Amino acid sequence: MSQLSFRSPLRRLLGTLLLCVAALSLAAQAQQPAPAPAPQTMIPAPPQLAASSWILMDANSGEVLAEHNADERLPPASLTKLMTAYLVERELDRGNIAMEDMVTISEHAWRTGGSKMFVEVDTQVSIHDLLYGIIIQSGNDASVAVAEHLAGGERPFADLMNQHATRLGMHDTNFVNPTGLPDADHYSSARDMATLSRHIIDDYPEHYAIYAERYFTYNDIRQPNRNRLLWRDSSVDGLKTGHTNEAGYCLVASAERDGMRLISVVMGTDSEEARAQETQKLLSYGFRYYETLEVYDEGETIATPRIWGGEVDELRLGVAEALWATVPRSRNDGLNARLSLPDAINAPVAAGETLGTLQVVLGEEVVAERPLVALEPVEQGGLFKRLLDTIRQFISGFFN
Repeated sequence: MSQLSFRSPLRRLLGTLLLCVAALSLAAQAQQPAPAPAPQTMIPAPPQLAASSWILMDANSGEVLAEHNADERLPPASLTKLMTAYLVERELDRGNIAMEDMVTISEHAWRTGGSKMFVEVDTQVSIHDLLYGIIIQSGNDASVAVAEHLAGGERPFADLMNQHATRLGMHDTNFVNPTGLPDADHYSSARDMATLSRHIIDDYPEHYAIYAERYFTYNDIRQPNRNRLLWRDSSVDGLKTGHTNEAGYCLVASAERDGMRLISVVMGTDSEEARAQETQKLLSYGFRYYETLEVYDEGETIATPRIWGGEVDELRLGVAEALWATVPRSRNDGLNARLSLPDAINAPVAAGETLGTLQVVLGEEVVAERPLVALEPVEQGGLFKRLLDTIRQFISGFFN
């Protein structure tokens, strides 16, 4: 029996059937819906506020989530007292003064106009009460009293304020008094006020609870904190209001929800209610669409590169301070770390010495960057160890 040729009728029929099956298979595949793309977090544009200037900053990472005219130099009014209180807290922390220390009230402090704590001339008032009077009651008299006590007067105290503003990186700030009463040479910016607020929260946390107090009574006069959000939003716990005709109504606020702390600064609104409402818009936007994660803890080992000529063969590298990253919500699974290290590390190495860079990236965007530092010192090894490592390093370099 002869074999079927390719051109025989049966062979052609089988070929036709195979072609039909293949076509049907391709058609079925074409009808299958394409896999849906992974959902992306949709971030709307930040809210536009009825204010001259504003900023929204994450307190831990320092990431700015929204801003408008944030570097414009504006009269800060009583937001000035954030620096006045900060310097009092600094002196308390350094042990130069104590809460129970008594301050004699001068006639100049007593006569200072504007908002008052209502101290009496020639009486003695504790640092404790003056600090509360500055923060909660926004007392101009209390602010002048501590300026005189700490520096001998308003002008020398303002000089201290400016020195610390420079130290903290407040580049658009100049103080001429501790109160915020109007002066053409007295100004600050929303960004600088947010920077100062971060330091108030981080540097002296033992005093930060004062900023959340709703009332303070002195001399039988009970006054409320002017920050209306302390009554409306339980997550808000500070910081300070301000108002003059030149500055408008200003508010620096901070709030914490689920471990995420935000700082908002709103300057130049037209009423007490407006500054509260506009601030609430900023805070709601930040908490709704962003989250902040602690990526690496202070002292956590991130890399262990080879070290040559040392007592040990590996060097532990990490970050000097906790590293936080602020990212859109539901995007944290896309975070990755990129390390940049020198080609060779040789002993000795001191603890804290910078030996590379760490970048935290989300996709291709760098969301945080810090130097990598040695977490421990490594001394040189003995003569034989150094000689052996020199040979090993040469061979490693040759083959690489």
